[in-house]
Amino acid sequence: QVQLVESGGGLVQVGESLRLSCAASGGIFGNYIMGWFRQAPGKKRDFVAAIEYSDGTTYYANSVKGRFTISRDNAKNTVYLQMNSLKPEDTAVYFCAQGTTWIHGSSELDYNYWGQGTQVTVSS
Repeated sequence: QVQLVESGGGLVQVGESLRLSCAASGGIFGNYIMGWFRQAPGKKRDFVAAIEYSDGTTYYANSVKGRFTISRDNAKNTVYLQMNSLKPEDTAVYFCAQGTTWIHGSSELDYNYWGQGTQVTVSS
C-alpha cells in the first residue's frame, strides 16, 4: 500500500514562495507519474502539475505555468512543488498523488494513491 505524506504548506503573503514536499513509502515509487492537485473551498479538485519518472518530463496547468516547478528525487522517493509569485487564488489544500501508470493525465481518475493534503493560504 502506497502512502504519500505532504508537508511544507503554510500562510504566506502575495508574491512570496513555498516549497511543498511529498514523501512516498510502502510501494514502488518508480515507473509511475506523480502529480499535484489542489482544492479550494467549495470547488472541485484541480490538476496543478505532474512529472514523469523516466525522463522528468513535466506538465503544468496554465494557471501555474511559469510560477510553479515540479521536481522529483527518485532516490528519496520524494516529489516537490516549488511555488513562486504566489497569488490569493493559489489558496487551497494541495494534494500529492501517484498515477496509475507512467502516462500523464490531468484527471483525478488517472491517479490512485493520494496524500492527506497540506493547506496553502496566500494572504493579500
